[in-house]
Amino acid sequence: MDGRLKIHFYRKLEIKMIRNFILVGLGGALGSMMRYAVHLSANVKSFPYGTFVVNIVGSFIIGLVLAFSVKEASFLNNWKIFLATGICGGFTTFSAFSIENLALLQNGKIGIAFLYITSSIFFGIAAAWLGFKLIIPNT
Repeated sequence: MDGRLKIHFYRKLEIKMIRNFILVGLGGALGSMMRYAVHLSANVKSFPYGTFVVNIVGSFIIGLVLAFSVKEASFLNNWKIFLATGICGGFTTFSAFSIENLALLQNGKIGIAFLYITSSIFFGIAAAWLGFKLIIPNT
């Protein structure tokens, strides 16, 4: 590879990387704002409904995005990065899930913590599977 071709290759790679960072950042900002809106509307002290809802809905959406990207060759990687890594990454939150469970355990609400942990895992995986199956039913 001659020097000019090598420079051109690296410049294209840099532009693609910068574009991907912008897509993730914009999607992450939108996802975070949506998560905050859900948190404000589902602020109940007895159970962390807001985080539960965003994690299950986010799992469903990421299942849809993954399946659509597998099924449709024309589905651009840019959309996958924007939707899955950006929006779903900003929308869902493992750190809030962790701190909410820690608070439940510290307050002696072991049963609610167990329910929250197990239902989040079960329904999160089920939602991702359902989203995938809606797009690609025979896999």
